[in-house]
Amino acid sequence: MSHAGKNLRYLRKLRGWTQEEFANKLNIKRSLVGAYEEERAEPRLEVLEVICGLFKLSLDELLLEDLTASGSGGKTTSSGGNSYLDKRRQMKMSGEVQQIHFVPVKAAAGYLAGYADPEFVDELNTFTLPMLAPGQYRAFEIIGDSMLPTPSGSVIVGEKVSEIEDVKSSNTYIVISKSEGIVYKRIMRNNKLKNKLTLVSDNPIYEPYNVNTEDVLEVWKAQMVITKANTQQLWDVNQLAGLVNNLQEQVSSLKKKVG
Repeated sequence: MSHAGKNLRYLRKLRGWTQEEFANKLNIKRSLVGAYEEERAEPRLEVLEVICGLFKLSLDELLLEDLTASGSGGKTTSSGGNSYLDKRRQMKMSGEVQQIHFVPVKAAAGYLAGYADPEFVDELNTFTLPMLAPGQYRAFEIIGDSMLPTPSGSVIVGEKVSEIEDVKSSNTYIVISKSEGIVYKRIMRNNKLKNKLTLVSDNPIYEPYNVNTEDVLEVWKAQMVITKANTQQLWDVNQLAGLVNNLQEQVSSLKKKVG
């Protein structure tokens, strides 16, 4: 006996979705959701696969188990396990919590000397962000206006880049190097200068510059920017006009160098 209809209704209500909202997520008509829940129709395989992805279930669990069964007193699923909610709680409890070490500006100098020392890193404060995918992350506080509109004092959460070759041109990174220390910049790659990285500020009043790849200690790809509320930088028309002119001059200069 298939529990698909009953389970779909249970899962939808668990998330607080209307039939219309659930239908939009499944890319089907609302009437189909009603038909599935009332067991007037069987969901197509592609719909079932989307539902399994949304709720981290297998097809067997969705079709053959009663996910509404209580895991605390008597009634269990057809396979003898706990309820859906209990399973999700167990998964969260057993999963490794992603600890993100935070490098404030005042610790920047020490980080340059101790970035490879596990004992130094362990002394840094940590926090967690549930929306990040599995990986190795670190957070860095930035100061200055070179990356406006990202304001000074923002915290950049970066994912570790193991190889320089994995750096993608035009993306933003935290770059730790012997010559420049810790900087947050947009990296541009140049096939003619394979042993150098061009670091570009989002604020065009700052000139791009190169760093030797052999001087680079670590690279962290920016994944999230954490800023304080109400600190967004505001630009007036004259400032914007000046920045555009400056940017155009820099682009022309770069084209000449590349050419």
